[in-house]
Amino acid sequence: MPPKKRNSGTTQGKGVKPSAESASPDKKESPDLSVKKHRDKDAEFVTLCRSLHVTDLVCDRAWTLWKTVQESMEEVTDSQKRLWGACLFVTVTDMDAACFTLSQVLKAICLNVKQFMALVRKLDVNLDTITTKVNSAMTRLEKKYDVTLALYQRFEKTCKKIFALVPDGTERETMRSCWTMFLLAKGRVLQMEDDLVISFQLLLCMLELFIKRCPPDLLQPPYKSAISKVQSPPTRTSRRNQSKTKTRPPEPEVDVQLLETLCKENECNAEEVKNVYQTSFSAFLDSLDLSRSPDFPQVTDLDQQYEEHYLKSRDIDGRLFFDGDETVLAPKVEVSQVERTPKKNLSDDEAVLVPPQTPIRAAMTSIQQLKGDLISTGDKPSSNLDTYFKNCTVDPTQDVLKRLETLEKAFSQRFGQAVGPRCVVLGEQRFSLGVRQYYKVMEAMLKSEEKRLSVQNFSKLLNDSTFHTSLLACALEVVMAAYGESSFKTGGYNHGGGDQAETDVCFPWILDVFNLAAFDFYKVIESFIKADPTLSKDIVKHLETCENLIMERIAWRTGSPLFELLRQEHEGGAAEQVETPASFSQPLQHNHTAADLYLSPMRPGHRVLPPDSPGTAGSQAVSQAPNQPATPRHPKSNSLSLFYKKLYRLAYTRLKLLCSYLLSSHPELEPIIWTLFQHTLQHEYELMRDRHLDQLMMSAMYAICKVKSVDLRFKTIVTAYKNMPNTNQETFKHVLITEGHYDSIIVFYNQVFMQKLKTNILQYASTRPPTLSPIPQIPRSPYKFPNSPLRVPGSNNVYISPLKSPRMSPGIMTPRSRMLVSIGESFGLSSRFQKINQMVNSSDRSFKRTLDLGSAPKPLKRLRFDVDGQDEADGSKSGGDSTLIQKLAEMSSTRSRMQEQKLKEDAEARKE
Repeated sequence: MPPKKRNSGTTQGKGVKPSAESASPDKKESPDLSVKKHRDKDAEFVTLCRSLHVTDLVCDRAWTLWKTVQESMEEVTDSQKRLWGACLFVTVTDMDAACFTLSQVLKAICLNVKQFMALVRKLDVNLDTITTKVNSAMTRLEKKYDVTLALYQRFEKTCKKIFALVPDGTERETMRSCWTMFLLAKGRVLQMEDDLVISFQLLLCMLELFIKRCPPDLLQPPYKSAISKVQSPPTRTSRRNQSKTKTRPPEPEVDVQLLETLCKENECNAEEVKNVYQTSFSAFLDSLDLSRSPDFPQVTDLDQQYEEHYLKSRDIDGRLFFDGDETVLAPKVEVSQVERTPKKNLSDDEAVLVPPQTPIRAAMTSIQQLKGDLISTGDKPSSNLDTYFKNCTVDPTQDVLKRLETLEKAFSQRFGQAVGPRCVVLGEQRFSLGVRQYYKVMEAMLKSEEKRLSVQNFSKLLNDSTFHTSLLACALEVVMAAYGESSFKTGGYNHGGGDQAETDVCFPWILDVFNLAAFDFYKVIESFIKADPTLSKDIVKHLETCENLIMERIAWRTGSPLFELLRQEHEGGAAEQVETPASFSQPLQHNHTAADLYLSPMRPGHRVLPPDSPGTAGSQAVSQAPNQPATPRHPKSNSLSLFYKKLYRLAYTRLKLLCSYLLSSHPELEPIIWTLFQHTLQHEYELMRDRHLDQLMMSAMYAICKVKSVDLRFKTIVTAYKNMPNTNQETFKHVLITEGHYDSIIVFYNQVFMQKLKTNILQYASTRPPTLSPIPQIPRSPYKFPNSPLRVPGSNNVYISPLKSPRMSPGIMTPRSRMLVSIGESFGLSSRFQKINQMVNSSDRSFKRTLDLGSAPKPLKRLRFDVDGQDEADGSKSGGDSTLIQKLAEMSSTRSRMQEQKLKEDAEARKE
């Protein structure tokens, strides 16, 4: 079923004027309040309700909510009027009552967006005031605000370079019309208005339109010269008159040179912007009948049409950004709190601090890096990949191509439904990039497998449809993440927000599009990351978050193949457990690749091969313990075993963090809670069906505290839980009780968890409690970030970073310079060499850059550097560091000689 179209006005004519009642979104259904009905309420509250045109029912419910909040809050620190505004917002959002917009309530109570959102969340004192529906709406509004703010800041900066200041202020009027028309275009073209990249590309299209219709005296170079040479008005008029008898072109003219200039100035891909222009933007201009008109649209018409859209959306009036209205002002950030980086090539005294990347620049950089990584990869299988295909017993080439054709249609159509009806072409572009990433990683995986197994025939793997679909889905998730279209601000929850679920392409959206099981997708993630070392740190973190979401919730949905594997494991007998507790303390090392997990999902169940054993699942070898008869047993699953190893480590990591918040005075309880938690996951896994890992974690904590007579209320647990990273209030407010019925975590504990585990829980209060489960070893992330500095083993303050790719620094690398240590692109003064050597040879840390360049130096950040399985973060001595230290000593000596030579040359130059 296609998503509801929110004012997709590409079919509307121009000059649509709002009705006379448009002072509120739905005045006809909001008659004036009856003062007599509300004599029991504060008169100022009723006055606020009347100013916002709410109904009697909304007024009553908001007042009831206020009384509840008033009784629950220990002290009311904010003004009553502001709290009343928050209560009214919560009420109308819950009721879907179209009474007022967010901007209208902000103006009524004199707060900006960020202050108001923080105030609304403060109302949730009893954790049942703010429903998941309201929370979802607030998340959407905050994201839309952040995107619009970033767009306006870039718009203002760009306009200063485009428009010249004139005495009569005409440039200001032009800028206002341009911004208002852009807001209207964004609202009509995009259903997903928080898509930063497509919105920015639309903004560039709008600027192109206004620049080429501006008189030259309003423009600055290079735009002034471009408009006079390419798009002079007389040429436009004669061309239009000459073509009266001809067929009208399908889209308006695009000044390619002008658009490319704008794209270059803003680090944006020109081809993508042209596609946005020719599809979405041209359709928008047609809807206003502006495609061939040389004139600007009437300001009043633009304002009226945007007003209608804004009132229907009931959120933020984007025109207020242009007006500098206090309700949309960016939050003030203290300079000392902002991470800043000194510019290179300057002495320490001349170092200039520059602000961190803007959201738009970060998005453009992410896209450029992705495309740069794929520049040598085509949209067809390479010759190497083609050879792998032909070496198969059954050539998979035709199946691969047919599958891609089918999935491309599904992806681009669903992308258009979610983002905007004319964005199907953009979906095809995303898919094309995904295919190139898919081929690149597949080839790297096969090369690795060939080296590992010494085989070239991968017929079984390459004819596995699930493997291909999972690999392609992962590639597309990388593309969507690079474009900023897949994020986790809502914690992976898509329901509870009206149309938001239908206009959200964040993970696990791609699984739904491809009808792919999360458990199958999980199998490819780790191998995908290891196969492509060019993935950025942010992309790797994104995929790791996807993996965690799968383990903690998505893989446990009804219909998941995980449950069938678990059933088979448990039917095999107690001897064949999912994962033996004894293995918890072992490092998370394994030889299993994606090929193993898809090709040979079932492993021999007699013994687990050590990490260094030559035998693997891919070799199809069956290993037996000595003197053990070959009795038939139910085999164990590679994929399930690895899944549970990672699940246990994730579960314990989260439990340990929550215990540090709540039970620091009772450290003896942590291993007991973990034992109950682990027992539940292993033996009562049905409790995870359609639920979340953290729901069992909080329930286990409450249960053990109960039997151990430690006073810890559920309210305290969930309040601390909200402060943990990557959490969502859906987890404790929307828990499955029985089929189709959801309630809070407390109801789940009383009616489900405790009933199922009562006998086991009571054992912990007896004199003979259950044996404690071993604590899992918690390694650092298995996904190493290639750009992160790593500490040299055996040294106190020496860190090394890999040489940057020449793609990122074109023209500065030579065959000789690649052999040297890369410390920076340019050193500037010779004193820099001395400081580098001093820092390398000394334990004095005063040379480290500090945030404000004036405060006391902060200790160097210690990063873990794993050598031969030993963690060096604690300063423990490594036995494998001699070679590396020797190399660094040689490099240090080389740098000293270079420095001395440079000083001699400088001295000679001064004499001459």
